[in-house]
Amino acid sequence: MAITLLHTADWHLGAQLQGWPREAEHRKALASLVAIAASRAVDAIVVAGDIFDSLNPPAEAQKLLYDTLKALRAARPAATIVLLAGNHDPGGRIEAPRALFDLVNVVGVGAISRREGAIDTGLHLVPLRGPGGAVEAHLLAVPYPRAADLPLVEREVEGSAIVHATRALYAELIAAARDKIGDAPLVVTGHLHVAGGLESEGAERRILVGGEHAVPPDLFPPDVAYVALGHLHRPQWVGRESVRYSGSLFPMSKTEIDYDHGVTIVTIDGGAAQVEHVPLERPTPCLRLPARGVLAAKEVEAAFAALGLDPALAIDERPFVHLNVAAEGPVVGLDAELGALAEKYPIRLASLAIERPRHAPEAPAATTLRLCERQPVDLFREAFAFAHKIEPTPGHLALFHAAAAEE
Repeated sequence: MAITLLHTADWHLGAQLQGWPREAEHRKALASLVAIAASRAVDAIVVAGDIFDSLNPPAEAQKLLYDTLKALRAARPAATIVLLAGNHDPGGRIEAPRALFDLVNVVGVGAISRREGAIDTGLHLVPLRGPGGAVEAHLLAVPYPRAADLPLVEREVEGSAIVHATRALYAELIAAARDKIGDAPLVVTGHLHVAGGLESEGAERRILVGGEHAVPPDLFPPDVAYVALGHLHRPQWVGRESVRYSGSLFPMSKTEIDYDHGVTIVTIDGGAAQVEHVPLERPTPCLRLPARGVLAAKEVEAAFAALGLDPALAIDERPFVHLNVAAEGPVVGLDAELGALAEKYPIRLASLAIERPRHAPEAPAATTLRLCERQPVDLFREAFAFAHKIEPTPGHLALFHAAAAEE
């Protein structure tokens, strides 16, 4: 009989954007995820790492996780729920509630576990039951592999020793699983960067030891029915359609604004997997002003006004705005000026990029004149142009002469 699972990852509970909390967005997105789990009658929910945004998540983030687990259990009473630690997660916190998790069919795996040196399949191998209650597949629950989890490489190898060790770890895990289940359908998880996957600039860390962070997709043998990956925020498959990143729930940075965020629904029938991306409605608008290119500073207020937003919009409902501005004059104080302007409108300024003029004057050429032979106003002109990349205006010169006259 076929079994259906919901694959999600990279929730980053507790995250902020330029100091703005994102809890309201998380609540909306996770409520949508629960609704999808219910409407698609899934038999399992797999969260492939980076549940939290930091190793010491705030109490609100932990409460939101447990609220979501409660809602998922109410929506799908018999579904198996599996939580994997990612590189952002405190593995111990994922595993600490294990005694309680066991009572409600939730599995939390924070680190690679061994018994007498061998992989603890009792922890890592999770049976997945179909609608009739029979075991239809197994899930090999593998969290982010930390340095202590990787086997030692005792001889010289071609290419990266870290990638070689990661390959050896997965080979050991999969072999241990196959020893238990034979050729039954197997789902494998991973929280790492698989070569060929597209990163979000500035959003994801290069996470394997020593910067050798990308493993080849053939790490996962073809007899694995599906590979549920976490870490990269763009929904995508790598190598083959059944090796997939579900992506994050909504944009975590401005580079992710154009992503089609969502979750992945996987139907496994025998050894074959059918994969479907299900989009999530964006809980809060994330805007880039302008959509392409840059605005002149004098155009910013009109762009804010053109959004046509209700001034009474609650803080949590206000869109995030990523502003790109071309400087037409001195940049000193421009960020503060634009920040103050943004506060007059019902938006949340998430980032501000100021682009200096492209044809800036070159730095003053070296001169053989002695300082006593230079005119103070000429020195002022050169210093101003060097610092601000434009020539001083008559107003600047008038202020200079006024200051010089006071001496």
